Amino acid sequence: MQKVYNPKEVEDRLYKMWLDKKYFHAKIDYSKKPFTIVIPPPNITGQLHMGHALNNTIQDILIRFKRMQGYCTLWLPGTDHASIATEAKIVEKMKEEGLTKEMIGREKFLERAWEWKRVYGGRIIEQLKKLGASCDWDRERFTMDEGLSNAVKEVFVRLYEKGLIYKGERMINWCPTCHTTISDAEVEYEEKKGKLYYIKYPAKDNSYYVVVATTRPETMLGDTAVAVNPNDQRYKHLIGKTVVLPLVNREIPIIADDYVDMEFGTGVVKITPAHDPNDFEIGQRHNLPMVQVIDTKGYMNENAGKYAGQERYEARKNIVKDLKELGLLVKEEDYTHNVGHCYRCSTVIEPLVSKQWFVKMKPLAEPAIRVVKEGKIKFIPERFEKIYFNWMENIKDWCISRQLWWGHRIPAYYCRDCENMMVSREEVKVCSKCGSSNVYQDEDTLDTWFSSALWPFSTLGWPEETEDLKYFYPTDVLVTAYDIIFFWVARMIFSGLEHMGKEPFKYVLIHGIVRDAQGRKMSKSLGNGIDPLEVIEKYGADALRFTLVTGISPGNDTRFHMEKVEANRNFANKIWNAARFVLMNLDIDTSFKPDESKFTFTERWILSRLDTLIREVTENLEKFEIGIAAQKLYDFIWDEFCDWYIEMSKPTLYNKEASNNKEVQYVLLTVLTDILKLLHPFMPFVTEEIYLNLPHVEESLVIATWPKPRGYQFTEDIQMVEKLIELIRSLRNLRLERNIKPDIKPKVYIKTDDLSMANQLSLWEIYVKRLANFDQVIISNEVPEDSVALVLSWGVAYVKLKEIVDVQAELKRLLDEKERLLKEVERSEKLLSNQNFLQKAPEKVVNEEKEKYERYKQMLLSVVQQIERLESLR
Repeated sequence: MQKVYNPKEVEDRLYKMWLDKKYFHAKIDYSKKPFTIVIPPPNITGQLHMGHALNNTIQDILIRFKRMQGYCTLWLPGTDHASIATEAKIVEKMKEEGLTKEMIGREKFLERAWEWKRVYGGRIIEQLKKLGASCDWDRERFTMDEGLSNAVKEVFVRLYEKGLIYKGERMINWCPTCHTTISDAEVEYEEKKGKLYYIKYPAKDNSYYVVVATTRPETMLGDTAVAVNPNDQRYKHLIGKTVVLPLVNREIPIIADDYVDMEFGTGVVKITPAHDPNDFEIGQRHNLPMVQVIDTKGYMNENAGKYAGQERYEARKNIVKDLKELGLLVKEEDYTHNVGHCYRCSTVIEPLVSKQWFVKMKPLAEPAIRVVKEGKIKFIPERFEKIYFNWMENIKDWCISRQLWWGHRIPAYYCRDCENMMVSREEVKVCSKCGSSNVYQDEDTLDTWFSSALWPFSTLGWPEETEDLKYFYPTDVLVTAYDIIFFWVARMIFSGLEHMGKEPFKYVLIHGIVRDAQGRKMSKSLGNGIDPLEVIEKYGADALRFTLVTGISPGNDTRFHMEKVEANRNFANKIWNAARFVLMNLDIDTSFKPDESKFTFTERWILSRLDTLIREVTENLEKFEIGIAAQKLYDFIWDEFCDWYIEMSKPTLYNKEASNNKEVQYVLLTVLTDILKLLHPFMPFVTEEIYLNLPHVEESLVIATWPKPRGYQFTEDIQMVEKLIELIRSLRNLRLERNIKPDIKPKVYIKTDDLSMANQLSLWEIYVKRLANFDQVIISNEVPEDSVALVLSWGVAYVKLKEIVDVQAELKRLLDEKERLLKEVERSEKLLSNQNFLQKAPEKVVNEEKEKYERYKQMLLSVVQQIERLESLR
């Protein structure tokens, strides 16, 4: 082994070896239980960030753990085509060339998209490999692979034939920048300061009027009614009458609807069925016409009269100005409200009525709610079930069509001659109704989440009945952040139940987000993002991985500190140095069988503690408490093994004639081998490199057997070592506090009522000498004169002052201190006997001087007593 561990020399070499030996490839073995994780597929536009690093480190720890436990493990990797994000990137790049989608056409655009995927699609996969991800790369999938595309068409056709997919005119969320619909889940709400405008709507003959309050006066041009609550006594007499729509001069009815909140604004609301989801529902109930006044680019259209062609916010200003001039604007109020934005580009979304494809969600949501309530799928931590239930129990039909070119094109075909619509798994060239070949496919593509909802089974070969599908489905655990519970998790659950008849996974392990050291979310705008690859380059993948998972708990955010990375790099070095020490003192191999009767209390202690560690790490990993398992390993390796047992082993190890020399070697090798195995899922590179240098039975830690407790539980020896460590720590602290020079080696006098302890103390002397640099341990019922007492949990240790203090030097120091204090006392006495000072100085100053005087007198008394004690020692 090299003197210093260098991750750069190790990581790529080991990863290549693992790949060459196919350690990550899951070969179906019916004698083993399967354990499957499907990776949350990163976008092909993506670059590895800290969230990916945390998410994939957690998955890798679980997979490596289960692989070592003997499961047939499959960690299935892949990427997502990410239709909106990828199309936006390509459009942006084309813009630099002076091109638009329309200029080059759909076919040429898709050629560019596939080229983009070829160039950038594998980038994040290569970055995951740098992290050490032990995925089965032979099974890597892409959401637009031929097999996955067939699965998408199959699902669409099946749901359509069951009446669960339909095409209809409904209110949708429209992004004027991305030029596509987005689902309710993709709308991000942000609190914004705005205005509430109160507008007068008069009767035709001006005999009455109503005042409506709105945040969006530009949509009033599309009003087709005003509404009041049927129970509102203020307006009952007006229900059924009409008012004139300002600026448009169109008569519209006053209707009654329970939806209207009598407490909001004036209790009268304008109804714009084409531009508000709630108004749309009211419009449907009252058969109101729909007048669209804003187009798909966010500009006023031909129905907006003189405002046609104006951008929506520009039109707002002009409409407000015109209403003021007409005396119809009653007032404006500051108003804070939630405004929906596109999750991808942050543009304010525009609710529009449009003919789109929808999935009926109620029939799919009910069984998906039931399996979580019955515990067939468990959220960890359980509190995240509330987010899931809240979403699923209030779910609306899912708009799945997108006005994009990159993605799964909707498998619906139309006949231009007879307007027949056909939904088919295969391309349709002839109309099934009239036989015409004048047929074309729907222009829209499917929502990205439609295909990723099928990920746990489409990646295993569905709709074909593959061996992979039969063996590896359902998967075991999904590891994801809390922000995509309804985007992705919910959709996978109802899709798995609908198409496979089984839930897609048993556990949903939720982790938090990685924040910066100040607790802020990492973002480009704050400039506080940290590139995981730069951290790996500087400190190694192991240090990054261990930093990300130490101290985490399911569902909670974590803070990232570079100091922690440095500390964990040092931890890797600590293990490396410990392993080098063991190797340099090793002349046994794995065939050596120890004589356990030669184990001393220190061997029995460390083997007992190792058994406890194995149990605790295993139990915590089984419960997904990865942060606790990591901390247990860190504490044991650094403290108990390196700082204590290795040091305790040295006297025997260095004495080759000692009868138990080889037994101590055996224990060192056993403990080191087991902690390498336990630590391997967390820090795969440094552990593997050390393991390959040790005598070992299995060819790699990747496929090694997970340790099991050996049944060591020597309680008395555990207690004895704990007491010994307590003594040594106290003696070390005494050396530090008293600044005892290394060449001074005092005796330790022990007084204890514990008779069993008294019999064992003679065994401690060797450790006290070596680890605390004290000379002798003496049992004494008498308290030595002029000694320092160290109170322990099991007795008292005494050390004679004469043995630890340079009397002459200490006397000189104390005599100098006595002179200084005498002068301070004298000065203070003079000041306090001065009547001028007592009468003229502020009371606070006088009181402070009195306190000083008392303090100096006490200090002087203490110094005089110490001088007397030291003089008696001469």
